[in-house]
Order: sequence, then C-alpha cells, then structure tokens
Amino acid sequence: MRDWDEDWEALVSRKTVRESCGGHIAMIFAAVLALMLAMLAAINWRQWRADHTPQALTPAKAAPHDTLRARFALCRHKRFNCVVDGDTIWFQGEKIRVADINAPEVSEPQCDAEQDLGEKASDRLVLLLNAGAFSLVAPADRDADVYGRKLRVLSRGGQSLGAVMVSEGLAEAWTGHRRDWCH
Repeated sequence: MRDWDEDWEALVSRKTVRESCGGHIAMIFAAVLALMLAMLAAINWRQWRADHTPQALTPAKAAPHDTLRARFALCRHKRFNCVVDGDTIWFQGEKIRVADINAPEVSEPQCDAEQDLGEKASDRLVLLLNAGAFSLVAPADRDADVYGRKLRVLSRGGQSLGAVMVSEGLAEAWTGHRRDWCH
C-alpha cells in the first residue's frame, strides 16, 4: 500500500508546478498583450500626428507671385505684422481683414466656446503666415470694409490660407454675415 504522505506530496508538487507554470504563462501573455497594445497605440499615434500636423509645420511651396514675408505674432501693443484674431491682421502697418473667411471673435466672444475656438484660429493664422512667403489679393468687388480695414485674400502657392482654416474647422467661408459661434 502506498504511503499517503508520498501521494499527498506528489499531488501538491504537481499542483504547485501547474500553478507556477500557469502564473508564468499568464504573465507572459499579459506582457505580450501589453506590448501589442503599445505597438498599436504607437502606430495610431503616428498616423494621427500625420493627419493632424499643421500645414504650417511642413515645408510650404510658394508660388512665384508669393513675395510677401514677415514674422508674425499675436498682436499685443505694437500693431505691426501681427495677428489680431483668426480673420484680422496688421501687415506693414496696415490693418487687413481676411476677405474670404469669418473666424470666431477673441476680443468680445459671446461664449467660452467662441473664445477657445477664436484663440485656436488666431494661433493657427500666426503659424500659416510664418510658414513662408504669401500673397495678398484684393477681391474684385471691394477694397475695404465698413471699418476701413483693407479686404484681402491671403494665399500661398495659389491656395487660400483662409480655406485651410475653414477645412480645419477654425473658420467659415465668408457669406456676407457673421455666424453665431455659440450654437
């Protein structure tokens, strides 16, 4: 007859080995799963970054008629080569309204959402203008608006910088009236 103690030890040692291996397998599985998730996240992050890299951070191709260039910042006290908001700039001492878009207000926003979007639009316009040479084109119908600002379409390589902002959801195409950004 077998000794119960020996049988018990054999059973316990097999169970311990099985549990030990099972624990290691679970840890290995968890590590492999975590590594796969990290790789997937990295791939998705790179794709997201590629899709959302601001156009101004990639080299901009200027057309031969894109001859204007300046270093822009947000307007503070000095009103020379600066961005007032997403659709108004000062360039070489002249106040210019971007003719083909309407952007949210930052000076007198109607709600927090308009303020936030207006700040993003302003920052984006700074980046777009600083990305390289550009052109200012007067629309055929008017030279200035009712506030005396020069109306101009900003473009680079034949593409409207305002249209870039519209495509990014930071402005709307100008339709003759201002939009309510709070609804």
